[in-house]
Amino acid sequence: MNLPNKITVSRILLIPLFLLIMLYPFSWGDMKFLGAELPIAHFVGALIFIIASTTDWIDGYYARKYNLVTNLGKFLDPLADKLLVSAALIVLVQIGMASSWIVILIISREFAVTGLRAILAGEGEIVAANMLGKIKTWTQIIAISALLLHNMIFELVSLPFADIALWVAAFFTVWSGWDYFSKNKHVFINSK
Repeated sequence: MNLPNKITVSRILLIPLFLLIMLYPFSWGDMKFLGAELPIAHFVGALIFIIASTTDWIDGYYARKYNLVTNLGKFLDPLADKLLVSAALIVLVQIGMASSWIVILIISREFAVTGLRAILAGEGEIVAANMLGKIKTWTQIIAISALLLHNMIFELVSLPFADIALWVAAFFTVWSGWDYFSKNKHVFINSK
């Protein structure tokens, strides 16, 4: 297993730690930042999520720079993104920071595109993430990070940045899903 794939696996391995920090009732207290209050466990969970999310950029950078792009990496990278984002979104619903219908929409798209990739792989086609898919992932990461931090950076100006970011992520989620299916409709047209 090459270095980029190991970095991708590290993203997957950070998910249980993120879940433990976010869901176990740690009584570390609250912290104040710019007048906003945030449970310390949520701050630590947000840091873990952000660190795990940055590995998405790091593994891709090394894979491209050193020509280490593999089919395993093309499979693992989007899977790691989906697992991390889905876990974080479900946690956000549980702690009351995200609307369940938006989370269902986002996760449903992830299942649908994963299914499409599986069908294409069965026909010998490996579909790497395209630019729209990457934008979708980064808008999700920004929205989730803002929600995990309880929108604390934007509290001073009373801007619901986290909620707006989640709507933007939902928009790109639907758009990129439509894009994957429209570009690969031949799979369904040619099937019997």
